[in-house]
Amino acid sequence: MILVAGPYRSGTGDDPVKLAAHVDAMNEAALNLFRAGHLPVTGEALALPLIQLAGSTEVGDPAFDEIFHPIARQLLSRCDAVLRIGGPSAGADEMVEQARAEGKRIFTRLEDVPA
Repeated sequence: MILVAGPYRSGTGDDPVKLAAHVDAMNEAALNLFRAGHLPVTGEALALPLIQLAGSTEVGDPAFDEIFHPIARQLLSRCDAVLRIGGPSAGADEMVEQARAEGKRIFTRLEDVPA
């Protein structure tokens, strides 16, 4: 199981179109991982529906902050590796540091992930 970690809010100004583009990029990487025989996951896939149910009205509000990064941290603890994609992102970099601390494999290019 490989967590795809990439920018979500970084560089978006919280513009919904740009946020969706970041999710699309992570999902595209996840699809490629799946086709290579892995079980890919993203924190966004788990967190965003819960954030909506929790009553979040905007990115970065208390309901968002309660769920978004904590879900990713818990999910990563159950993964075998992380694939870091995209540009600058404090949250994605945090996932890489957590993976390193937990002794997990870290990939920065899809091509480096063995099939």
